[in-house]
Amino acid sequence: MTLHAFEGVGLEIEYALVDRASLDVAPIADRVLQALSGAARPVNDYLNGELGWSNELVMHVLELKNVAPSARFDPLARMLQDEVRAMNTALERFGARLMPGGMHPWMDPAKETRLWPHDHAHVYRAYDSVFGCRSHGWANLQSTHVNFPFANDGEFARLHAALRVIVPILPALTAASPYADGRAPGPLDFRMEAYRTNADAVPQLNGQIVPEPVMTRADYQRDVLEPIYRAIVPHDPDGILQEDWINARGVIARFERNALEIRVVDTQEAPGVDLALAAFVLDLAQSLYERECSNPTLDIQLPTRVLAEIFLRCVHDAERARIDSSEFLSLFGLTRATCPAADLWSAIAERLERENAPHAGVWRRAVEFVVTRGPLARRLLRAIGPRPDRRALHELYSALCDALHEGRQFDP
Repeated sequence: MTLHAFEGVGLEIEYALVDRASLDVAPIADRVLQALSGAARPVNDYLNGELGWSNELVMHVLELKNVAPSARFDPLARMLQDEVRAMNTALERFGARLMPGGMHPWMDPAKETRLWPHDHAHVYRAYDSVFGCRSHGWANLQSTHVNFPFANDGEFARLHAALRVIVPILPALTAASPYADGRAPGPLDFRMEAYRTNADAVPQLNGQIVPEPVMTRADYQRDVLEPIYRAIVPHDPDGILQEDWINARGVIARFERNALEIRVVDTQEAPGVDLALAAFVLDLAQSLYERECSNPTLDIQLPTRVLAEIFLRCVHDAERARIDSSEFLSLFGLTRATCPAADLWSAIAERLERENAPHAGVWRRAVEFVVTRGPLARRLLRAIGPRPDRRALHELYSALCDALHEGRQFDP
């Protein structure tokens, strides 16, 4: 059934599998999925009613998702949390547990990466042969993909225009990857810093992360996908990677399911937080869709380079990033010439409250927590500083794993 814009949301939340004691990565995704499904051989998916688990590129990551888009946020939040607890219980037999956050804080991808070797392994091998997947930008990433449906070209154009101006500031709200290699490398959203440069061999894949303005599916095919396909041909002679999912921008079109998928959100400390932030973005996107993006012609959309600059600032400094485009700020009802990202998100929340946003009751408490205390990355960094020893890092992330199991927002 085709859904219209804002009739549902699909979530895909990635978690790291880690050893219960050491918290080192545990490359056991195939054993876990096979055991849960009761299959005689490794499988890619395990379905449990309206939810499901599936494999990813690497063997230490599992993805939790709602199988069909949902607009019933309260029951979905409970189901997701129950499923996380059930998975942690199932992982006890493997001596493992789930870890949230955008990256594992001390994984060595050069030594610890194990690619998925079962069904669809040829796709992962193709990626590895072109880009070398034993790096943070491929092997050490956990994100929440948020899928918004659209029914036709008109809805696609308006929704795409709205999401491309939201994406640049999302890391200021959702950054959750301040540590890699046992230290803080600088950017609070280091997952996105690693991700945006992981395809330098074929830079057309990532572009500037912020997607180019387009108006129709035909435009998207011509201006976004075809240049990627042409660029990958010398590296992929068998054509394995020439599908729309190879596009790695911060918002990608998934035309096989008529959805736009946001890919810049780090996995948060509990699925209820991921869902609350998704509901917040949904309400913001709908507000923009109905106002500023009601007639999104190409000539009135902000240039990608302007949005990309804002995005990079938010990747590095999160809520402290300074936004100095008055034209961008005006889209959200601000008349200032410059503004910290935290103030912008606070103003957005206040505006949506005034507009009686349909899902404010879902996101109000979680967003207030993040705006007041900072994104998860800031809270983690505040707890132990930029150069912690392994013991402090282990204690912090053990507590973070506890927060995931208990389903609560985390402020150490």
